[in-house]
Amino acid sequence: MEPTVAVIGATGAVGDVFLKIAAERKLPMKQLKLLASARSKGKVLRYEGPTTVAPNGGDIVVEETTAESLADADIVFCSASSEVSKQWGPWLKERGKVMIDDGSAFRMDPTVPLVIPEVNGDDLEWHQGIVSIPNCTTTPLAMALDAMRQVAPLSRVTASTYQAVSGTGAAAVRELDAQVAAIGRGEAIPTPEQYPVQIAGNVLPHVDSFDEEEDYYTKEELKMRNETRKILHLDGLRFAATCVRVPVAIGHAEVVHAEFEREASIADLVAALQAAEGVEVITDPTKYVTPLEIAGDDRAFVARLRPDRTVEHGVTFWCLTDNLRKGAALNAIQIAEEMLKRDLVFDYAAKA
Repeated sequence: MEPTVAVIGATGAVGDVFLKIAAERKLPMKQLKLLASARSKGKVLRYEGPTTVAPNGGDIVVEETTAESLADADIVFCSASSEVSKQWGPWLKERGKVMIDDGSAFRMDPTVPLVIPEVNGDDLEWHQGIVSIPNCTTTPLAMALDAMRQVAPLSRVTASTYQAVSGTGAAAVRELDAQVAAIGRGEAIPTPEQYPVQIAGNVLPHVDSFDEEEDYYTKEELKMRNETRKILHLDGLRFAATCVRVPVAIGHAEVVHAEFEREASIADLVAALQAAEGVEVITDPTKYVTPLEIAGDDRAFVARLRPDRTVEHGVTFWCLTDNLRKGAALNAIQIAEEMLKRDLVFDYAAKA
């Protein structure tokens, strides 16, 4: 059986990438429905991949997200606000449908699997209608750490991120472009709307809001800590992050310091990373890739892996991925593929 698939937030940055990747991978589906808010109703988007009802793809008219438009969906991808996820997630769950959510609404819900298929695909077995994908900074980090912990157990992790503006959304990319263009013309910079200050030619150590009860770490930093713990099933992992927004369109990068409970040689860590699905390790410590180079790539990259001599059993590395692909749309599609492979979509519908 092939599912009817619906995409909430189809007109957004992640929705656009979703359509491209679903077509590339020929995601099996009977029908594809593209949904958004009322203001996007009637827009026409092109899908180049096959469905049962349209073997050669075609133009699809965007519908408003309503109970009626979701009624015949089997799998719903949601890439919208947390409010939208909270509105439709329980509704879909009650009706035996599966929602794969790109937002943070359910990530830390103990009844909701938080999944990177290459790392913890088995967690899909206990889903109850809703599956979350991690924050786009968590994904490459968790993939790298999962490979490395095959060599030795993790003891402590610290990370500093360099996050692209597309993580905020398409409007933030337009704002960066407008500011860069104004600088190039020697004009006044337009008043920032997406960020508290100008992002062009700047960096901003402020991603999401500050949490007073958590020592003023930002919610993005707390997401990285909490999500990594949940995905790796390491509730007590010592973890701290500083998340920084940089004037880059696509690609989240991180500098990571990892400590292990026992010796973990660079050679053994490289071998573990080479064996990990979806991870590309650059073995020459003088070579690396940048966000500009990996945009459009589906892999998580690890480079500049080297010892950290300031601590016992420590290493430092550079880690990055395309935040719109593996960091969002691709991971969601891989979850759907894995659920269909394991018969966890229609089986759930039958039980519900």
